[in-house]
Amino acid sequence: MVSCPAFARCIEEYVCHYGQVTEIFRRGVVMRIAVAGGTGVLGRQVVEKLAALGHEAVVLARSAGCDLTNFHSVKQWLVDCQTVIDVSGSSTTSASAAMRYFTQSTANLIRVGREAGVQNHVALSIVGAADIDSGYYAGKAAQERMLQILEGGYTILRATQFHEFVGQNINRLGAGPVQVAPKMRLQPIAGSEVADALIDLALAPAQGLVQDLAGPKEENMPELFAQYLQHEGKSPKIIEVPVPGAMGKAMRQGGILPDTSARLGQETFTDWLARQ
Repeated sequence: MVSCPAFARCIEEYVCHYGQVTEIFRRGVVMRIAVAGGTGVLGRQVVEKLAALGHEAVVLARSAGCDLTNFHSVKQWLVDCQTVIDVSGSSTTSASAAMRYFTQSTANLIRVGREAGVQNHVALSIVGAADIDSGYYAGKAAQERMLQILEGGYTILRATQFHEFVGQNINRLGAGPVQVAPKMRLQPIAGSEVADALIDLALAPAQGLVQDLAGPKEENMPELFAQYLQHEGKSPKIIEVPVPGAMGKAMRQGGILPDTSARLGQETFTDWLARQ
């Protein structure tokens, strides 16, 4: 039999940033976990990592036949799930549309989850959601409010933009001999590190709002555009353009940057890009 001091040392070796015995729980108990948005950039990583750890991931996505904004559509998907990881999103930039989507989808997941016996609803939010009443951020703030209002165990992790966000913006804006880049200060993090953090939280008891998660260093979006395009063998002229409105002001003035209390990831954008 293992002595108490030896057992204590073993426990200490596995304690994660949040204070749970993560690795013991990860591999000791097989769980059925619903991943809302499981086909997206981050969702796919969460699903793959859960499978690698031996857990069963149930993918909730439109392509799988699940409409998160429809209560009856959601109801059949959470049977026997102990936890929900919600990394779903909306492509809209309209504050009202984003608020409507996140309010409906979150309410459905919480209410169905309560009936199914879900103990922890882990939601990915975004750093700055509580302070920027604009566009997508307004939707994430509405999601946080719904979790706090509705009865049920929840955990909210606010993270900064992912490294993958750079390529997504380039594709959305279109590449050519001249590339427009938004004037934006950001502190991006590897999606894989966010996925790991979400899984750690999903395999632990509900904790409410937890410590923010951000990348290791502040970056400038036009410079990241240049690095990404160079990696792709392209060298267009990059024109920095300020985004109008409250969102643009926050982007320029550091409103989407983490504060000093945030936990920082390890992989820089340059290191991440080298792996692609």
